[in-house]
Amino acid sequence: MGASGAGKTTLLSVLTFRSDQALKVTGSLYVNGQRVSPEVLTRRSAYVQQEDLFIGTFTVREQLLFQAQLRMDRSIPQAQRVLRVEEVMQELSLVKCAKTMIGVPGRLKGISGGETKRLAFACEVLTNPAIMFLDEPTSGLDSFMAQNVVQALRGLASKGKTVITTIHQPSSEVFALFDRVLLMGEGRVAFLGSTSEALHFFSGLGRHCPKTYNPADFFISVLAIEPDNEAECRKFVQSTCDAFVNSSAGLQVSNLVAENKNSLSNGTAVSSSHVKVGKSLYKAGWAEQFAAVLVRSALANYREPMVLRIKAIQTILLSVLIGIIYLNQEVTQDGVTNINGAIFLLLTQMSFTNTFGVVNAFCAELPVFLREHFNGMYRTDVYYLCKNLAELPIALLQPAVFTAITYYMIGLEPPAQNFFICMAILMLVANSAISFGYMVSCLATSVPMALAISAPLLIPLMLFGGFFLNAESVPVYFVWIKYISWFNYGNEALMINQWSDIDNIPCEKNNTLCYHTGLDVIERLGYNKDNLGLDIGLLFALIIGFRFIGYLLLLLRTKRKAVKPYE
Repeated sequence: MGASGAGKTTLLSVLTFRSDQALKVTGSLYVNGQRVSPEVLTRRSAYVQQEDLFIGTFTVREQLLFQAQLRMDRSIPQAQRVLRVEEVMQELSLVKCAKTMIGVPGRLKGISGGETKRLAFACEVLTNPAIMFLDEPTSGLDSFMAQNVVQALRGLASKGKTVITTIHQPSSEVFALFDRVLLMGEGRVAFLGSTSEALHFFSGLGRHCPKTYNPADFFISVLAIEPDNEAECRKFVQSTCDAFVNSSAGLQVSNLVAENKNSLSNGTAVSSSHVKVGKSLYKAGWAEQFAAVLVRSALANYREPMVLRIKAIQTILLSVLIGIIYLNQEVTQDGVTNINGAIFLLLTQMSFTNTFGVVNAFCAELPVFLREHFNGMYRTDVYYLCKNLAELPIALLQPAVFTAITYYMIGLEPPAQNFFICMAILMLVANSAISFGYMVSCLATSVPMALAISAPLLIPLMLFGGFFLNAESVPVYFVWIKYISWFNYGNEALMINQWSDIDNIPCEKNNTLCYHTGLDVIERLGYNKDNLGLDIGLLFALIIGFRFIGYLLLLLRTKRKAVKPYE
């Protein structure tokens, strides 16, 4: 406990090896006198953070079953996992909302704030962890439900589990349920001991808690920094912390620290078998992780009908509009220019729509992913692969619908073979754009940042796509952009598909600027009619390359946050 800014959340982050890299940490973490690593602590503990982060399209029961599938030991049968989920929902009064979606603020109505808080607690209680860390688990709850939550925590503690929690302004009844209290002030320990001893300690400093006063409110008030009296308050907090260091309780803590340091220097730390665990951080195998995360990723995409409806309407309206604008083009000198413009517009539409449609795919879920990943639920590659696969049907269906509507409206080369080749090329273009969007999403730290950097990164790729600048006229110092532009390969492939079989283009003006055959069109754009297979292969290469870079960027985020054992 402590006033706002006392360092409570920071302390919990340090104890769970989740402190920010900007924070310099010294010391070592021990459990039962044995030094522990992040992997050991993750498997043996649970951490309920202050923010409630969930995938909103999951129901309460589905969220708990997802947690049970990935966080409970592999030896536990499915029936027992389901039974445990039902028990936890009963204990925390979540049965009535079991089939209700968690919800997305401002977009998808779901459970209440209090139910969300209880669900966060339920997810961690589910696995019966040996140690529980909780950051203000009663925030947002009414006094009755807050007392129920703390009573549930006390029940866990009575069964031999260690429960460490910060708590914000508990009632006197709730405060009485706790056994020991760590009071903090200005980032230092002001007291550590039983709740009854804390009152005697402050009485010795001349600060007496009135009999009718809530002890929790008293402790917070005496350690708070009052805006109008900062200097005196800080002086009292410092003197209180110094007094505890020199007290019998403080000296006892110092002696324990010294004993642990001696055992570490003698090489006896982390040798106990009851502290060590298996090599794998994850309790579920790769296949179990993949199945669970894939189902959730798919549901997240398809349980928001409004989003799917908007995508469908957008695709149909834009394709019809483009078809009407370029309706029934003929193979004439003017028609060549119009058809080439229509083809590049198809490329641009597929690229921008799909890139901006997925730039929020990973950065929006990043907090949820990092929390679950560091809880040992699933691997980074599992999460990334499942997100890719879950969105693949839409990534293939959208360009197929787009091509089916526009192709014959524009009047492109009529044989069915050309139609299906065009559709396949636009599918590859769309997936190249999606892959690029994934890469940007993994690079960005937030959705606004992803949206801000997407357009500046896309425009150069479009400029070197062969429509605004002839492929053979690209400056040598910018030629590398051409080779990573799917606009370039897609445009060349579509032009070859459209013009390679056309042997005669009427020339009304009878001058040297006329296109006489489809081959003339291809060559004047700086393309080679024999490159169709190469272009398709390079589009595949860009899809794989962009997605692989995106995976590495996401993996790097997990490395940045991982905290090494403290020295």
